[in-house]
Amino acid sequence: MFAVDFHTHTYHSYDSAMQPEKILRLAKARGLNGIVISDHDTIKGGVECASLNKDENFKVYVSSEVKTSVGDITGINLKEEITATVFGEVVQQIKNQGGLVLLVHPYHHHKLDEINFDVIDLVEGYNGREFPDNNLKAVELAKKHNKPIIAGSDAHVYSEIANCKTFYNDLTDLTKPVSTGWKRNSPFAEPASQFIKAYKKQSPQLMFKWAKWVPKYLIRRMK
Repeated sequence: MFAVDFHTHTYHSYDSAMQPEKILRLAKARGLNGIVISDHDTIKGGVECASLNKDENFKVYVSSEVKTSVGDITGINLKEEITATVFGEVVQQIKNQGGLVLLVHPYHHHKLDEINFDVIDLVEGYNGREFPDNNLKAVELAKKHNKPIIAGSDAHVYSEIANCKTFYNDLTDLTKPVSTGWKRNSPFAEPASQFIKAYKKQSPQLMFKWAKWVPKYLIRRMK
């Protein structure tokens, strides 16, 4: 059985500081056989991780989580940057590269009624950062449209890597998962990434915004 984490960010994302070399080391130590590197709006992290990976038994999937007109969509197995932002055009650019279209955390700022599910290859039913009710709805959405369900840790800090795993009998076809495993990320991980975002953007306004948001978020997580 092979395990893949479908959702990891590097320092090339505006809200992460993780280094590719350490990501690869931790991914292997935590039982992964493959990892999808899906930085926000760029494949740079995936390309860097792939170039550093010298293990022929470990697979790095060069990907990008693209902000589109309907919400975030991840293109998997990309060779070039996605330049479009309109959903249909993003999908076309992904397909033109022979990539897969993954709908991530569908109940997190998505316009689901504007999504053509015929072009979706995979649905992230389990996201390590999402509240359980949103994951439950995501699983039901995938079943409704008869789409394969995968799990992604949505890792922005090292403690989140490999918390969510998707299992395969082989890795020749990512649209045929056997099962998933889901462990919810630490409640402190998302606030950490938001402060990283504010720091990297050099924005006191964002820092103040997240400082007010964190207590409310932690209270909700602890319930």
